[in-house]
Amino acid sequence: MRICHSHNLNRRHDRERLFGIKVSLPPGDTFSSLIDKNWERFHWYSTERERDRALRDMASEHLYSRRGDRPTLVFEPVERTRA
Repeated sequence: MRICHSHNLNRRHDRERLFGIKVSLPPGDTFSSLIDKNWERFHWYSTERERDRALRDMASEHLYSRRGDRPTLVFEPVERTRA
């Protein structure tokens, strides 16, 4: 993929990103009434170590959450095969 303004990037995009995190909602989550019940989002990383660090961060309690708030998102590590 060609990057128009590569000087604005904060990470390298010239490496293959095979390690990912799939973010989805658990079945029956009430938020799915606002968005598609099959909603999912993927975040891709160049190394397994980067992915695992991001996974720990995403799954941890948010710094600015109210006491007792628990995110209901499901985080799942995934890998894609080389093209």
